[in-house]
Amino acid sequence: MKVWRWLLSLFVGLLLPVSIMGRFVVEKNSLRVASPEKIRGTHDSAIGNFGIPQYGGSMAGNVVYPKDNKKGCKEFDESGISFKSSPGALPTIVLLDRGSCFFALKVWNAQKAGASAVLVADDVEEPLITMDTPEEDGSSAKYVENITIPSALVGKNFGEKLKDAISGGDMVNVNLDWRESVPHPDDRVEYELWSNSNDECGVKCDMLMEFVKDFKGAAQILEKGGYTQFTPHYITWYCPHAFTLSKQCKSQCINHGRYCAPDPEQDFSTGYDGKDVVVENLRQLCVFKVANETGKPWVWWDYVTDFQIRCPMKEKKYNKECADTVIKSLGLNIEKIGKCMGDPEADADNPVLKEEQDAQIGKGSRGDVTILPTLVVNNRQYRGKLEKGAVLKAICSGFEETTEPAVCLSTDVETNECLTNNGGCWQDTAANITACKDTFRGRVCECPLVDGVQFKGDGYTSCEARGLGRCKINNGGCWHDARNGHAFSACLDNGGVKCQCPTGFKGDGVKSCEDIDECREKKACQCPECSCKNTWGSYDCSCSGDLLYMRDHDTCISKIGSQGRSTWAAFWLILLGVVMISGGAFLVYKYRIRQYMDSEIRAIMAQYMPLDSQAEVPNHVNDERT
Repeated sequence: MKVWRWLLSLFVGLLLPVSIMGRFVVEKNSLRVASPEKIRGTHDSAIGNFGIPQYGGSMAGNVVYPKDNKKGCKEFDESGISFKSSPGALPTIVLLDRGSCFFALKVWNAQKAGASAVLVADDVEEPLITMDTPEEDGSSAKYVENITIPSALVGKNFGEKLKDAISGGDMVNVNLDWRESVPHPDDRVEYELWSNSNDECGVKCDMLMEFVKDFKGAAQILEKGGYTQFTPHYITWYCPHAFTLSKQCKSQCINHGRYCAPDPEQDFSTGYDGKDVVVENLRQLCVFKVANETGKPWVWWDYVTDFQIRCPMKEKKYNKECADTVIKSLGLNIEKIGKCMGDPEADADNPVLKEEQDAQIGKGSRGDVTILPTLVVNNRQYRGKLEKGAVLKAICSGFEETTEPAVCLSTDVETNECLTNNGGCWQDTAANITACKDTFRGRVCECPLVDGVQFKGDGYTSCEARGLGRCKINNGGCWHDARNGHAFSACLDNGGVKCQCPTGFKGDGVKSCEDIDECREKKACQCPECSCKNTWGSYDCSCSGDLLYMRDHDTCISKIGSQGRSTWAAFWLILLGVVMISGGAFLVYKYRIRQYMDSEIRAIMAQYMPLDSQAEVPNHVNDERT
C-alpha cells in the first residue's frame, strides 16, 4: 500500500494544472481605520476562504490584541479570556499573529471566545495571500464547517501598527467593508461554480455536495426569473507528454493524457480511477449544455443533486448506467448528451474539456482557478464558506442597488419544480399521488404518507403502499378490473405488500391478471356428457339432454329420474295420509253406529221382555180414559 501511495503522490505531482502560466488573484476587502488618528486610513486585507464574509455589507468594531495566546492556537477559555461584547458596545475584532497552527483553527478559537471577526497579521513582509482551509483532516473538519464569522489577513507592517497602537492604550476602531468586494454594475448577476463530481475526496467534497443540495432551490428561482446567468465548470489537469503511455496516465486520464483527475481513493489498485471522474465531469457539462439549449439550464442542479444521491461511489453506482437513469427521469435527451461528450479514447482534443481548460486561466480581474471548489460572482472569486445564506448574500450584492430580486429580500423560497415533469420523481397519475415535494432547498423525491398509509421506496422510480388500508389507495398498486357487474382485485389487505391474482386469474398481480380458460386447460367440466363455456373470471358447464350438472362433483345426473322419484314419493305420501285419515274416520263412524244400535235394541227389549233386574214398567197403552 505504501508503494501505491508513493506512486500516486509521484503521479499527482506529474499532473500539471492548465493555469501553470497564469496568476492567482487574492480577493480583498477594504479595511478602514477610524481611530486613532496616527494610523487612520484605508488598507487592504485578504478575505479568508472559510467562515462567512458579509458580502454587500460592512462591520465596525474595536480591535483587541490578546496578551496571552497571541497566535490563537489554544482555546482562550483556558486563559479565562472572553471577547464577547457588552450590550450596546461595538463588536470585538480580534487581532492574532500568523504561525504555529492553521488559520482556520485561530479563527475557530476566537469565535468560541465571542469574537465577531478575526484579523491575522502576517509574520513576513510579502504580498497578501488567501487563508485557505486545511487539507483533508478529520480533526479540522469538525470546526471548519462551524466557522460563521468573517476573517482576513493583513500585512506585517500594518499589523505591527495595530499592535503598537493597542499596546499604547489607544482604542483602535476599524471598519471592515465588503460592499465593493463584488462588482454590481447592473440588474443581472453572472456567476459560475468550479466543482468536481468526485464524492470521495473528503471534507471539501462533502461540503460541496451539501452546498449544491442546499443552494439548488434559490439558484433555480434566480435562473428561472432571468436574474442570473449561471455556468458550471470543472477543473482538469493534463499529463506530461512523456508519460501519456504510462499505466498511471492511462488510468487517470482520457483522450491520451489531455484531461486528467487524481485517483478518487488515492489508490491505483482499487475502486474508481481518475478517468471515471473526468468522464462524469464531462457528462455533467454536457447535461448543462443540452439543458441550456432547451431553455432550462436550471435542470443541471437537479441532475447533479440526483446523481449524488442515487449514484454514489461507495455504493458502486458511479457509472454510465446510473447516470442515464437520472438523465431519463429528468426528460433530457441522452443521445444529444452522448454526442456532446464525444469519444474519451480518441487521440484528439475534446472541445468541451478544452474550453474548460482555457476558462481556468484568469482573465481581467479574475485570477486563475486553483482552489476547489471555487465560486466566481461577476468575475470575482468568492471567498468564504460555501453555505447557502452566505453565497446568496454574495450573489445578491452583485446586483445594482434597488434591482435585487425578491429572493434577496426574503427567505421564503418556493421552487415549484414539481410542476414540470413531476420534478423527475415517482408519481401515480391514476391516484394523483406524487413523491415530489417543493421545499426551501429545492424539490426532493420522498415517498408520501397518504390517509395514514405510508409509501416506501427510493422516491425516484418506485413507491409502494405498506400496511393496512393500502388497498383503499389505488388498490394498493395492484391489478384490478370490473366487467358485467363483477369486480376483481389482486390486492390483499393483510398488512403486507403482496399482490396476488384472485381465483380464476393468473399473472403477476401488479400489472396484469389474465382470465384462466378452465375449459381449454381442462380444469373443470370434464365429464363425458358435459359441455364447457368459459366466462370472465369463471366458467359455465351444461349437460346434454335431460341431464343436470353438479359442479361440486363435476358430473351429470338424470333430470327425469330425479323428478319422477320425487313425484312418486309425494304421491305415496299423500295417498298414505288419505288412507290413514279415511281409516280413522271409518273406525270412529263404526263405533258411533254400534253404540246407537245397542241403545235402541236395549230400549225395545226392555218393553217386551223386561229384565230380571229391572222393575216392571207400567204399560198405559190399553188404558181407557174416563
